[in-house]
Amino acid sequence: MSSNLTSTFTRSLKGAALALSLLVPAAAQAAESPFSNLRGSWAGSGVITMASGSKENIRCRATYNVDPLGANLSIALRCASESYNFNLTSSLTHSDGAVTGIWNESTHAVGGTITGRGSPGRIQVRAEGTIVNALLAVTTRDNRQSVSIQSPGSRLADVAISMSRGK
Repeated sequence: MSSNLTSTFTRSLKGAALALSLLVPAAAQAAESPFSNLRGSWAGSGVITMASGSKENIRCRATYNVDPLGANLSIALRCASESYNFNLTSSLTHSDGAVTGIWNESTHAVGGTITGRGSPGRIQVRAEGTIVNALLAVTTRDNRQSVSIQSPGSRLADVAISMSRGK
């Protein structure tokens, strides 16, 4: 090979190696994100426990939009029982195990901040607002998901939901 051709080939090879090295951390981050396996539409049912102790069956639908790196998540969760319904939206960010964001429940006009931790397959956060505070846990394995919401002291004391992807 001529000196020019060898130099051009070497620069191209170095450029390809650099591009690959930039893609590998992004792929690794997406694989480690607690958001990556949530993407898509989910539906299912569960039980809602009111502060009075009464229980009702509840049906839910969720849509999760995740950015390509798995660092940002937007959620739309709608649930309804015989006497209670809620429409929760939130925007979350994941970085080094920490999950932060905001939430809004439009049916009851409440909202606030979210803080907590996340790892692949598991998210545990605290949602805080001026009126409502709740603990949320989302566990996902393959196409199955369980959602737990506990809000002691509010009208809605506990929600336990099981959902499947693509329903």
